[in-house]
Amino acid sequence: MSEYILQLENISKFFGSVIALNGVTLRLRHGEVHCLLGDNGAGKSTLIKTLAGVHRPDKGEYLVDGERVRFRSPREALDLGIATVYQDLALVPMMSVARNFFMGREPQKKLFGLLPVMDHALAAHTAVEKLGEMGIRVRDADQMIGTMSGGEKQCLAIARAIHFGARVLILDEPTAALGVKQSVNVLKLIGKARERGISVIFITHNVNHAYPIGDSFTLLNRGKSLGTYAKAAIGKDEVLDMMAGGAEMQKLMGELEGVTI
Repeated sequence: MSEYILQLENISKFFGSVIALNGVTLRLRHGEVHCLLGDNGAGKSTLIKTLAGVHRPDKGEYLVDGERVRFRSPREALDLGIATVYQDLALVPMMSVARNFFMGREPQKKLFGLLPVMDHALAAHTAVEKLGEMGIRVRDADQMIGTMSGGEKQCLAIARAIHFGARVLILDEPTAALGVKQSVNVLKLIGKARERGISVIFITHNVNHAYPIGDSFTLLNRGKSLGTYAKAAIGKDEVLDMMAGGAEMQKLMGELEGVTI
């Protein structure tokens, strides 16, 4: 068995004359949380879509379980257990928790022994049970998703991917719009996914969220990799320095404190 469940080897992606990714290598081990860090414009979105099967790389190799792949659609990536949870979450606010949990994969039963219809009771029971296993308490599986907090929605989207067999979870800025408490809950859920042996790629620009949960870190800047580092080999302040010239950035933030705009 390959040491890595997923690999991008020297990947480049071009959009006309624009170089979105330039020789990026990323290797994900089994059961690890690998943090992909970079500021806006670093190339994170293009890399996510390449991993998810939306974009095909123009150069380099994409390997899953040591075998080269060339996805024609996100469905093919999902069939290999590579699930991506985007920032918009692909949830429908006016639909229930159970309907969102099973959207596109609804359990069915036969009405009058003939007509296939959604088994709402089974969907509700399963959704509450599986969310509970991940530490997410849902009072009523029929409540509308729109009534849930941002953190609860993130956790539901992650739990849904895990339930449907994700071996690799790609999380696109899952804590970006969340408060401190909700962010902590999402990070705990990432930890639970790792305990189940699921490999996670956690994309973020927030080092304070990445460092506590990450096992390894790849830093992107303007489509290029600044390197990959094990947690034991690099401190949080060093990561900050590499991302944004940490000391200078902290000085600037200090100067901005107390300034009213």
